[in-house]
Amino acid sequence: MEKAFLVGVNLNDGDDYLLSLEELGELAKACDMEVAGKAVQALPEVHKAFYIGTGKVDEVRELAIECDADVIIFDNSLSPMQLRNLQERLEKPVMDRSTLILDIFASRVRSREAKLQVEVASLQYMLPRLVGLHAALSRQGGGSGALSNRGAGEKKLELDRRVLEHRLTELRRELKEVSSERMTQRKRRVESGLPRVALVGYTNAGKSTLLNAMLDLYGSDEIDVEEKKVMERDMLFATLDTTVRKIEPEEHHAFLLSDTVGFIHKLPHHLVQAFRSTLEEAKEADILLQVVDYANPHYREQIEVTNRTLKELGADGVPMLYLYNKADLVTQEHLPGPLPAVSGDSIYLSAKKRIGMEELICLIEEKLSGGYRECTLLIPYTDGRAVSYLNENGVVYETEYLENGVRLRVNCKVEDYNFYQKYLEDSNG
Repeated sequence: MEKAFLVGVNLNDGDDYLLSLEELGELAKACDMEVAGKAVQALPEVHKAFYIGTGKVDEVRELAIECDADVIIFDNSLSPMQLRNLQERLEKPVMDRSTLILDIFASRVRSREAKLQVEVASLQYMLPRLVGLHAALSRQGGGSGALSNRGAGEKKLELDRRVLEHRLTELRRELKEVSSERMTQRKRRVESGLPRVALVGYTNAGKSTLLNAMLDLYGSDEIDVEEKKVMERDMLFATLDTTVRKIEPEEHHAFLLSDTVGFIHKLPHHLVQAFRSTLEEAKEADILLQVVDYANPHYREQIEVTNRTLKELGADGVPMLYLYNKADLVTQEHLPGPLPAVSGDSIYLSAKKRIGMEELICLIEEKLSGGYRECTLLIPYTDGRAVSYLNENGVVYETEYLENGVRLRVNCKVEDYNFYQKYLEDSNG
């Protein structure tokens, strides 16, 4: 296992730098690295050439040698010049936070679209940093600007740049095709008429655990629930591919539940841009369920990060419920009542222990209720298709077979209520 030495900067931002450095250590572990040591420097602003002060660079080099570190990771994005200068002075491989996150994504994604998106983000980030990545190459060169007059290193960099730019063009073309397929799938889901609910939140808050709990309790009888589950582990970015599952709770409306990629502090901009099409699931949802790790002392900051990212994606206008997960790990004095506790648009629950699932279903239905009407319809036997449709797309409370037709007491979408008004026998509001 590789050993990593972490470097952070305190820019007079309270304890934020400590939280960020701690999270960087978790990211390193998620990338199968062992944290061998850390160093922090207090600065009014980052050093333009080295990110940290020149004296601190020498100190970091000695400390990294002392703890036998294989790589030195900086807790921020490094500029091309900073990366090149640090590579030369530290004499060890240098990474920054963005590169580390991109590496994790590259090793974890499974779907074709996600793989393409991660490669695009990585290449976009790598292109301006080629010089730093090829620090060992020659820096000779002529002054004419012609490739033939440049040194070996500059020729190699120019060739690499051309190869990467060509690859980027190919990837964008492939992504366009895959995105078109995703749009077709999304269109089918819209045409199904089922409400769309999306799980969002900070990484490792418990979104995958919640999705699996929903499948266990309310998955369709027609599917292999175990096969449809996603991986859940106590690790940053354990799952990255967006998945959509149909949830069918008894006596409640069925809905489509999607699990989106988790957010994190200082998520690389290129990565947000690359995953924009995948994250459209959140933007186009009827409700967002923001899963919060309530047992994490920094959960408020994590909510802020999630809300900022949703705003960047244009999804900040979607109605949201706050799911305070892992509430069983919190003392009673920090809860509004015994678990599960519901307070307005918030619910305190435990997805792992399956506490609060039924209450959550009711809260989701209540949030969606503006688009539904309860009514009693008397449908003639000649329109059996209407009976089948309402059984599949509404919640049927009572069915009575009469001489002149089928009486249904049903909770259905307002559009369906309006469409079947000719069969209306009695309305409850």
